[in-house]
Amino acid sequence: MPRLNSAADLVRLRRQILDKDNGKRVVSVTNGTDGRTRNSEAVVQAFINEIRKQGLAGKLIVKSTGCHGFCEKEPTALILPEEICYVGVKPEDVPEIVSQTLAKGKIIDRLLYQDPVSGQRITSEYEIPFYESQNQTVLGNNRFLDMQKIDDYIALGGYSALAEALFEMTPEQVIEEVKSSGLRGRGGAGFPTGRKWEFCHQAPGEPKYVIVNCDEGDPGAYMDRSLMEGNPHGVLEGLLIGAYAIGASDAYIYVRAEYPLAVENVDTAIRQTEGYGLLGQNILGSGFNFKVHVHRGAGAFVCGEETALIASLEGRIGEPRQRPPFPATSGLWGKPTNINNVETWANVPLIINRGAKWFRSLGTERSKGTKIFSLVGKLQNTGLVEAPMGMTLGDIVFNIGGGIPDGKKFKAVQTGGPSGGVIPESLLNTPVDYEELSKLGAIMGSGGMIVMDEDTCLVDVARYFLNFLAGESCGKCVPCREGIYQMLKILDRICEGNGREGDIELLEEIGETVRDFSLCALGRTAPNPVLSTIRYFRDEYEAHIKEKRCPALACKELISYYIEPDKCQACLICLRNCPAEAITGDKKTVHIIDQEKCTRCGTCLEVCPPRFGAVTKLDRVKVPEPVRQKTAVIRK
Repeated sequence: MPRLNSAADLVRLRRQILDKDNGKRVVSVTNGTDGRTRNSEAVVQAFINEIRKQGLAGKLIVKSTGCHGFCEKEPTALILPEEICYVGVKPEDVPEIVSQTLAKGKIIDRLLYQDPVSGQRITSEYEIPFYESQNQTVLGNNRFLDMQKIDDYIALGGYSALAEALFEMTPEQVIEEVKSSGLRGRGGAGFPTGRKWEFCHQAPGEPKYVIVNCDEGDPGAYMDRSLMEGNPHGVLEGLLIGAYAIGASDAYIYVRAEYPLAVENVDTAIRQTEGYGLLGQNILGSGFNFKVHVHRGAGAFVCGEETALIASLEGRIGEPRQRPPFPATSGLWGKPTNINNVETWANVPLIINRGAKWFRSLGTERSKGTKIFSLVGKLQNTGLVEAPMGMTLGDIVFNIGGGIPDGKKFKAVQTGGPSGGVIPESLLNTPVDYEELSKLGAIMGSGGMIVMDEDTCLVDVARYFLNFLAGESCGKCVPCREGIYQMLKILDRICEGNGREGDIELLEEIGETVRDFSLCALGRTAPNPVLSTIRYFRDEYEAHIKEKRCPALACKELISYYIEPDKCQACLICLRNCPAEAITGDKKTVHIIDQEKCTRCGTCLEVCPPRFGAVTKLDRVKVPEPVRQKTAVIRK
C-alpha cells in the first residue's frame, strides 16, 4: 500500500482507483449485522462463486456493504448502474440473478420489492416508498462502499475534506465552518458542535484528546453501529478533521462490546488508513500527527454520558461526575477532551466538502441538517430513517414507516430512547427538532423512535422503560437511585391492580424531583416516560387505579382469557397447548378456562383457529361465571 505524502498523491490515487474500476458493474449486497442474521454472508459468497463460474469475474465487482436502512428486507442486492434492487435475497436465488439479470439484463419480478398497498413491484431502491421521503446524506454512501475497503471510500472523494482542512484552512477556520453550519451533537444533548470544539481548542493544557462515543445503549437503537459497520472511514475522516481543528494528537473510539462487526471494521479501517499515511506521523506531508485507539466498553447504559465514558476509559467505574469542570477543559486524565457521537463526526466531512451553507439549507431554524432515526415498533416498515430536521412525526410514521399494520390504530410514538417521552396522535404534526420535542416533554436523544398501536398500554410502557433505567442507574446520586426505584414500585402496583388514590400525583412529585436534582443528564431525563404518559394518557392511569382495568388489555394481572361457549368447537387445540393445564373439556364439550390456574400467557388465543375465534381477552372483572359451561354440549 503506497504512502500518500501530499494532497496531490491522494488525487492521483483516486484517479487510479476510478480508472481500474471504470465500466465495471457492481453488485452491492447488504452484509452488516442485520443482514447476517438472515445469512447475508452466504449470499455474498454465492455471488462471488457464481460470477466466477459463469465467466463474468472481470466485468463485475461484488461489494459487501453495510445497512442501507430498510433492515427488515435484508439481505438486499443492489445492481449498479442499473439500480435494480432485489430484496430478501437467499443464496439459492443467486444463480438466477447472475444468469438472468447480470448476464442477460432480465429483471426477476419475484425478487423485487412489492408495495403492500398497491401491490406494485418496484425496481429501483430509491423508488421504494420507505426511501422516497428520506434524505440520506450521511447513511447514503453505505450502499456504494465495501465495508472493509478504503479504496471505495477514496473513490467517492473520501479524505478530500481532510486534505482541504489541512492545506487550505487553519484550525480556527475549520471550527468557524462547523459553527456556521449549525451542526449540533447527534448523541442527544444537541449542543452546538463548533462551540464545543472551540472550547476545547482554546482550553489550556496538553495533550488534548478527541473521543468517538459509540456506546449507544438505547434498546432498539443501532444508528451508530450501522455507520461504524458500513462507513468507518467517514467517521475517521471527521475525527481527523476535528482533531486538527482542536489540536489533539490522540483519539479513542469507545465502542460497545456488543458491536463485534463494528469493532472489526473500524480496526481494519485504521490499519488501511495508517498504510496510506492518512493516520500516524506527518499525515499527507502536512506535519499533523494523529493516532487512533479502539476501546471496547462493557455495555453499561450510563457510559453513554460523557463523564462516565471518560471514567470507563481511564479504567475506573463508569460513573458520571459533577460538572464543571467540563471535559473540554478537564476530561480524559484531566486534559482537555472533546467527545462527539458517531453520527456527529460522520457529518463533518460533508460540511467541509459541501460547505456550511449547504448544511444550513437542510432542517429548521435552530436544528440543521438531517438526523438518522431507528424507526421500530408497530409499523409496516421498520429500519433506519435519515430525514431532514423538521419533518413531522406523522410523515415519518406514515409516509416512511408505512403506517400501522393489521388495521390497528396509531396510539403513540416514543422518541429519545428509554429516557424519552411518549407523544400522542394529536401531536403528530409536530416537526422533529430539538426544541419542539422538548416542549412536548420528549427528547431527540440519539434517535430512537418506537411506534405503538391501540393494543399498547402506556402505563406498562412507562413501567418497562423505568425498569430498564432502574437497572442501568449507576446509583451514585440519591435522586436517581432511589427516585427511579420508588417510581417503579408504584408503577408495578398500578399495573397489578393495586393502585391507590394519589399514586398519580406521587409519581409526578417524585419524577419532578428526580428530573431537577439528579447528577447527570441520564438521571434528569429518566422520569420522561412516566411524566409524558401521565400528561397525555392520564385516563389510562385512572382506569388502572379506580376501575382496576387495563383499557389496552395488556397488563396481565388485569385481564383474563375466556372461551365463548357459542363459538367453541371442542377441537382440543387450546387444551393441548395450554402450558398451565388450565383448560378442561373433551371432543364434545365446550372448553372452559380455570381462572385460578390460568397464567394469562395468551397461548390459547394464539392457537385458536381464526375461523372459530372462540378465545377472547377481557377485563378481569368482566369474565362471565363459567359454571354453566361445564355441561354445555356442542350441537351438531
